[in-house]
Amino acid sequence: MPSYPGISSEAFRHPLDREAESALRSVPGFDMLARKFVEFVYERPQYIYNLGNHIEVGPRQYSTVYQIFRECVRDLDVSPTPALFVAQNAQVNAYALGEEQPTIVLHSGLLDLMNEDELRVVIAHELGHIKCGHTTLNQMAQWTISTLNAIGEMTFGLGNAIGMGLVYAFYEWKRKAELSSDRAALLVSDDLDTVMGTMMKMSGGSSKYAHEIDLKEFVRQSDRYHSQDEDNLNQIYKFLLANGGQGGFMTHPFPVERLAYLRDWSKSEEFAAIRNGDYVRCGAEGAVDVNSPASQQQPKASPETDRDDIEKIAREIDALKREIEREKAKQAGR
Repeated sequence: MPSYPGISSEAFRHPLDREAESALRSVPGFDMLARKFVEFVYERPQYIYNLGNHIEVGPRQYSTVYQIFRECVRDLDVSPTPALFVAQNAQVNAYALGEEQPTIVLHSGLLDLMNEDELRVVIAHELGHIKCGHTTLNQMAQWTISTLNAIGEMTFGLGNAIGMGLVYAFYEWKRKAELSSDRAALLVSDDLDTVMGTMMKMSGGSSKYAHEIDLKEFVRQSDRYHSQDEDNLNQIYKFLLANGGQGGFMTHPFPVERLAYLRDWSKSEEFAAIRNGDYVRCGAEGAVDVNSPASQQQPKASPETDRDDIEKIAREIDALKREIEREKAKQAGR
């Protein structure tokens, strides 16, 4: 397997990921949110939860998985080395979290479905998230959405309007961030068919009927999906499906979309150059960090600033409640 010593995330980061992050940071309220998140949400409780509930992978626990993991860490030059856990969960899934103390969690259902080469793809994908610094923004997204939902319940749903722009921006970024991690998986695996086959299994694979699914057919399905764009109405449907059209926002692009992006990149000069050792090295990172230049220009928060922010939100909620009461009174008087 190829190794990429000193590689920077900027070497393989997808331009749509960069654009979506830039759009996210430009949304009003992002800098204040970043400051609050770093101040109040910590990585350690999540690590302790995993340590207490799941199996930590090591030389004597899931030794084969550990060996694959160590090779992926080396090949993508990820530092510090994340902790790796296996959770008892039949859902075929994996996720990464944390930045100063990064962690990857693999579901047991994933281990049951994937062979070793496919498992390498999944682990490299999650390491790509860590390498790109996606984990902090990802956790911020989850925290923001749950917080806004709580405010929405307090204000009969009207409070959601306060931060819907931020929610849309977070989900758009989350989907585009997957494209960068898919590239990391391809670099480490060095086999496009293996990466695409892993995506196919993640989409609807079965250990019992694995012999009855075919990658070539899945690629043709991807081509059929993209041919739908010839009809402008279908493009609208795709947008709505991604942004709450079926009751919830999509956190990942459709697998057949990811296939197309990766197939294109595998034929690019950029990919060939990286494989030949010609890539951006660490030190030239465009680190995805909450301490962006924009946020660094903000004055450091003080207890008085925190109270002012909280009081401002409380006033907005009170105003919304009064508006609701006025509307109720109007309806009762009719």
